[in-house]
Amino acid sequence: MDGPACLSEIDKERFGIRVARANRTSVGEFRELLNFCESNKVDLLIARCDTNELRLAQKMESEGFFLTDTLIYYKFELGKKEIPEDSGVAILRPVRRGEDEPEVRKIAEGSFKGYFGHYHADARLDRKKCDEAYVSWATRSCTMRDVADAVIVAEHNGRMAGFATLRLNSKEEGEGVLFGVAPEAQGLGIYRSFMIHGMRWCQEQSARQMVVSTQITNLAVQKVWCRVGFEPNQSLYTFHKWFGSEGE
Repeated sequence: MDGPACLSEIDKERFGIRVARANRTSVGEFRELLNFCESNKVDLLIARCDTNELRLAQKMESEGFFLTDTLIYYKFELGKKEIPEDSGVAILRPVRRGEDEPEVRKIAEGSFKGYFGHYHADARLDRKKCDEAYVSWATRSCTMRDVADAVIVAEHNGRMAGFATLRLNSKEEGEGVLFGVAPEAQGLGIYRSFMIHGMRWCQEQSARQMVVSTQITNLAVQKVWCRVGFEPNQSLYTFHKWFGSEGE
């Protein structure tokens, strides 16, 4: 991303408005960020900043930004810790691109139903389109290499029961990006298996660490992360700001 932000074509396509994203806002580039939105006629800005940047967070609130979620990141130092053994509750395999997308979509629809992310926290955004954001993310991961470097699916009792998307952020860091387990298969340990497989995948890519993130209120997955050896690393606020007539 060049500059303080970038325009989001996928959000524009989904919501029918001009959306910009700033993944790591700083105090020094805050005014430049607003100028970027003005010059590009942005309707909605989605901006994140470190939670320890309280002065910046307060400045954003004074300028009409409002908090939509808090992300917490965990990391696992590969090579410094032993990767736990998998329970083998499910068969894990690479996604079959061009074949498995309908099942991945179905699982995403079930597993993310009622999920409350930063889109849902914004009352101006259509609820159905907010739900579709995560489903679209999952299916695009199966078809677009720039969305995910690897997609793993789980089979349990002869049926697809979940998916996990992985990517390399750099030569040293891999990330578990998006996970979904079918409602009827939750509680069996499939998510734990995805985490262990993700660590092994990152290790195979010669990454030094694996990171994952979620809303700070999502305690269930954080408990799994702690049990397999992940530790809290950092946290980010997500803010939304509307401009022009869209924000009135």
